Amino acid sequence: METMKSLHDPVLEVEDLSVQFVTEDETVNAVNHISFKLRKGRTLGFVGETGAGKTTTALALLRLVPNPGKVESKRIEVCGREVSAMTARQLEKYRGDDIAMIFQDPMTALNPVFTVGQQIADSILLHQDVTYGEAMKKAEEMLELVGIPASRQAEYPHQFSGGMKQRVVIAIALACNPEVMIADEPTTALDVTIQAQVLNLMKKLRDDRRMSMIMITHNLGIIADICDEVAVMYAGRIVETGTLVEVFNHTKHPYTEGLFNSLPNILNRTAKLKPIPGLMPDPSNLPVGCAFAPRCRYAGPDCTCAQPKAHWFSDTHTVACAAYERVGFTIDRPEKK
Repeated sequence: METMKSLHDPVLEVEDLSVQFVTEDETVNAVNHISFKLRKGRTLGFVGETGAGKTTTALALLRLVPNPGKVESKRIEVCGREVSAMTARQLEKYRGDDIAMIFQDPMTALNPVFTVGQQIADSILLHQDVTYGEAMKKAEEMLELVGIPASRQAEYPHQFSGGMKQRVVIAIALACNPEVMIADEPTTALDVTIQAQVLNLMKKLRDDRRMSMIMITHNLGIIADICDEVAVMYAGRIVETGTLVEVFNHTKHPYTEGLFNSLPNILNRTAKLKPIPGLMPDPSNLPVGCAFAPRCRYAGPDCTCAQPKAHWFSDTHTVACAAYERVGFTIDRPEKK
């Protein structure tokens, strides 16, 4: 039986993580000094525009940032182990046993020349002391777990639809029962009906296995459906974080407000969308101050001088915004019953 301490202790802690891509011509600042925690059985959603640094953050947790990427951090700790100090052999076991990732495009995540059963079994053989026959039996069980008949284990990826391929990718990621699951835009290539099926499957598997999950998406609807906590990213920084209720119903950051204002109003179908003006800054030429200031209607001279400090509203709700100190805005929305 789990103790109260184990339930509340984080399974993942990240402190002051930065990722740069350094070339002869420029330095791209993809992730800039972010910190966050994830507790057992909870789901943390990373939301933001394309290029905000969400996927790069996930790859840094797995130590899979490609060259010429450079990762720096004070701490990346998963299940009590420091990731940056792991050897290549330790990383092989870490990826799969402690943490696993569902990639956004199942078309490229699966090897076209091996059967889906072989690909699941290979993951099991790498991490567990079992025979090939036992691994294949476990692979069939994993296919059944994600809603695919075990008899299809001998088929190749091209024989599956997009939604079924994504289920296979989920089966591979879950094969070794990891503590932390990262889902990177897992429904991007799927139609709306299949999206709902895949998300419901992921929620069920998360709850049944008491996994912790990081959901990466630009879709606020998915965040609302599956996440307990939210981290809003912009230009490589976390600008607002909190519980789902805090971020959705008591919005503090102008960028978070802009994301909500960009959604269609289902109660007034004639209302025009309110897109955020301008574009995200070039990550190789970020401003000295707040990166969102050129697009922000609350921005003042103080926003361009230095990086905004974090304001704490509770143990979980923070916002990094200089304008908040001056304007003190809060965008409240009625909580759903």
